[in-house]
Amino acid sequence: MIDEHHDLLAGLDDVDWAALSHAYGSAEDVPGRIRALCGTGDQGRQEAFQSLSNSIFHQGSRYEASAYAVPFLARIAVAGPPAAREDTMWLLTRLAVDWHDEYDLTTGINTAGWRAAAEHSPEKELPWYEEQLAAATDDDQRTMLREIRDWVAAGNSPDARWSALRGYDAVLAELPGLLVLLDDPDPRIRTRIAYLLAWFPEVSATTLPLLLARTAREDDPVVTATALVAAGLIGTAAQAADLAPYLDTDEPLVRWAVATALVRITNHQQDAVEPRLLDRAVAELTTAADNPAPTPVTDYNEGDFHGHIERTLRSLPTGAPQTAFAACLPRIERNRDGHRTRAALDKLFPTPLPDPLPDYADLPAPQRQLLSALAEHHHPWIVRWTAGTLAERGLPDSQDGLRAYVGLPSTD
Repeated sequence: MIDEHHDLLAGLDDVDWAALSHAYGSAEDVPGRIRALCGTGDQGRQEAFQSLSNSIFHQGSRYEASAYAVPFLARIAVAGPPAAREDTMWLLTRLAVDWHDEYDLTTGINTAGWRAAAEHSPEKELPWYEEQLAAATDDDQRTMLREIRDWVAAGNSPDARWSALRGYDAVLAELPGLLVLLDDPDPRIRTRIAYLLAWFPEVSATTLPLLLARTAREDDPVVTATALVAAGLIGTAAQAADLAPYLDTDEPLVRWAVATALVRITNHQQDAVEPRLLDRAVAELTTAADNPAPTPVTDYNEGDFHGHIERTLRSLPTGAPQTAFAACLPRIERNRDGHRTRAALDKLFPTPLPDPLPDYADLPAPQRQLLSALAEHHHPWIVRWTAGTLAERGLPDSQDGLRAYVGLPSTD
């Protein structure tokens, strides 16, 4: 660790890391990894990030040591070596919310529900573990139950939501010091803090005005788009007027972002956005669905631009244009699951087609677009996975069958 960053890690050795745990047992290696983030070697820094990602954030789980690491990571994010700051912000975001939390992106994080689900009462849980331990006859089972009983007796919870919430609250406590990053010279850092703020609705009274102010003076489209979606995730109808002007920008990514934000505001608020404005937002998303994704995109939905549009439109209380669903399907880049295909088939083919099957050219345009997308899809397993649904609608239930129906040559 170079001397100029020594003060960032003051107090690191005051933590009894050996008494804490992470995914691989004792967390005694964590302080060394954190120090390596401030080192001068790129390889050592990357190895430290990889190790911390695997240990204090392992496949979405957070551990005892996770929350203790957060204050030091926050200091590095603000004033650490330039090469370490962006990755540190990424790790802080993961310690607050994991990929599963982000699946709720069209409605934002329900922190009230999360806190209720994570409520922990050792007084109520201990008797149950004592009973199970007394009744257990298998030695391995008794060992496992004894460890969990001791864990609960020490004031901890075996529920993963509880440990995840501790990581979330640790990052929440550091947000006041991280807000300066909204004015950081590096647009990548501004992007990371805007993205992080999207998941903290409880402090929106403070952060929302800052996000809107950032967008008003921002010249980087990714930062602007990230901040606008964040404003939609934590905002209310009161922000609709502030967001609306961005629908007129020349930048497609920014128009997509503000349209997404306006739909999000509407999701759970009756008449939150005036119908005319909501119609403009839906029209913008429908147009975006039918065009290639901008480059670059934001981190939301793991960067899957069209998958994000599909999920956003699906969240509309009044439904979404059928053409938008059909346009999104062939362009979805990640999370290529058959559930989306089935949902699109259910929407575009609510009843079986007559027998004999009509000519492809005689079908409505949205139905033709969906079937053509499936026939040409580069993941044939999606058609196999939805074969039953296709057959129920009277449609060919194989990709070659679909290709023949829409007039394409066989893949053989």
